[in-house]
Amino acid sequence: MDAAVAATKLPESEVAGKATVLIFPDLNTGNNTYKAVQRSAGAIAVGPVLQGLRKPVNDLSRGALVQDIVNTVSITAIQAQSPATATSPTSPTSPTQKAQSA
Repeated sequence: MDAAVAATKLPESEVAGKATVLIFPDLNTGNNTYKAVQRSAGAIAVGPVLQGLRKPVNDLSRGALVQDIVNTVSITAIQAQSPATATSPTSPTSPTQKAQSA
């Protein structure tokens, strides 16, 4: 995220220091961190965005602003149109589960 630090750690990397996506191990960590960054930096943040469910589901906090809601609904609508939604790891129609049941 910090180009100067990335230049010392990965001097030959084309992407180091240019992160636009952060991935967290669970919903609480993601929610707390993205809200802290959003509020302290005045950034536009959309998320957390949940993956791997049969249907698109995303989380909004009680303190969400109208723009937060619009952004989250937009992302959820895009997820709903994705063909990957139909073959998520938890979907009974996923190739992995078809192979296991055969």
